[in-house]
Amino acid sequence: MKNLNKQRMFWHSRRGMLELDLLLVPFVQEVFDDLTIDDQVLYQDLLHHEDQDIYTLLMSSSHSENKKYATITSKILAHSRRQHSDPTLSLKK
Repeated sequence: MKNLNKQRMFWHSRRGMLELDLLLVPFVQEVFDDLTIDDQVLYQDLLHHEDQDIYTLLMSSSHSENKKYATITSKILAHSRRQHSDPTLSLKK
């Protein structure tokens, strides 16, 4: 069931904005299985928002607008920073 859930999250992570695709798709492929159940549910809830809202949550320097998502957005951004600082991570799939 977990793999089906991950596959569903993968497809829901594919958005209409390239900027979000570049953040969310690698995150779900490489990190989703290691998240706690609570974080997986939070990630799923985040994906129910409109692209612009997700983008704003991820790009705002202060996560005070919606503290509910601060944990998951921090993890998404941390993964992206690690991925860009270590190019070999993008080769691991």
